[in-house]
Amino acid sequence: MFGTLASGDIETARLRRNLGVTRNLGFSCGGFEDLGMRLEGDNMKLQGEGDEEEDEETASFEIQQHPFQQTQKLVVGYALTSKKKKSFLQPKLELMARRKGICFVAIDLNRPLSEQGPFDVVLHKLLGKEWQEVIEDYQQTHPEVTVLDPPSSIQRIYNRQSMLQGMADLKLSDCSGSMFVPKQMVVLKDSASSADKVVEAGLKFPLVAKPLWIDGTAKSHQLFLAYDRRSLAELDPPLVLQEFVNHGGVMFKVFVVGDIIKVVRRFSLPNISNCDKAKVEGAFKFPRVSSSAASADNADLDPSVAELPPKSFLEALVKELRTLLGLRLFNIDMIREHGSKNVFYVIDVNYFPGKFCCYGKMPDYEQVFVDFFQNLAQARHKKRHCK
Repeated sequence: MFGTLASGDIETARLRRNLGVTRNLGFSCGGFEDLGMRLEGDNMKLQGEGDEEEDEETASFEIQQHPFQQTQKLVVGYALTSKKKKSFLQPKLELMARRKGICFVAIDLNRPLSEQGPFDVVLHKLLGKEWQEVIEDYQQTHPEVTVLDPPSSIQRIYNRQSMLQGMADLKLSDCSGSMFVPKQMVVLKDSASSADKVVEAGLKFPLVAKPLWIDGTAKSHQLFLAYDRRSLAELDPPLVLQEFVNHGGVMFKVFVVGDIIKVVRRFSLPNISNCDKAKVEGAFKFPRVSSSAASADNADLDPSVAELPPKSFLEALVKELRTLLGLRLFNIDMIREHGSKNVFYVIDVNYFPGKFCCYGKMPDYEQVFVDFFQNLAQARHKKRHCK
């Protein structure tokens, strides 16, 4: 680590030069421009640190003695909303990536994508048919570029009807757990008249009601619990009705980044007894159970409820899901059926999760993504040398 900084400007200038840092820590390749960071003792910190929300991870970290690597191994062009950029491209991630030769460059949406770059990877999360066509055309003309992820695969996840299709038919090689999806049905219009169809489909109340389409708005993530037939009239279609499964009030969020898997616990809805079903009527809005504020990782829970899914089971499941979904960046919401050993249900899937369950809340997410991009760089290197 560096020793105490000398008081003169000469020493400060020398330190900045050795680190490859400009006056504002602005690098030429799309990273750290005007990040408002400061050197303080042996640490690099964000200006105004401590002003973030309580659940935001502090972005202070140590600077190593060696200078930054100057050779770029991987150029990642990104097209993200401002909110997604803020939650994902945090200063610590950018700095750790740059040390490994990974450079993030913003894609200019006002210019043709084919005129920008060259990129090794395109990372995107934008909605709209126009953008989807841009990416699909780019994939055809630049097959050497890794696109994270294919638009057609992403679109499947944005529809809750198609989201879970095929999962119940997965043949897992691991026997340490079993995976199901809850019974569900789609209501496109007139939810009041859907009660008979619910019975015909064999669904039992209470039912979790979810908007059919995920469009990035808060409303598309509003969930309701419908206790009886009459409560369906209170819901706005189009929506998906999903049978509620008792799961001890704990949900597992399984983050997938390529071959890397991370799991966290979140508090969820408590079990609903037959007595509760008889007493309660109507439809009730869920609290937001999947956010980091609902973390259950350090809670004193019944071990039978809190125990994480077996590692071998998750590895087998994720391997199959990557193939089924055609995605490398996603998370699944999973619950364990209450009273069972390892009977699990996948209840939701999110592509490149953000806002309420973003990668930025995943433990060690910076190192996870640096490793992921390094693996992509190594794969590209091997591919070039095998030709």
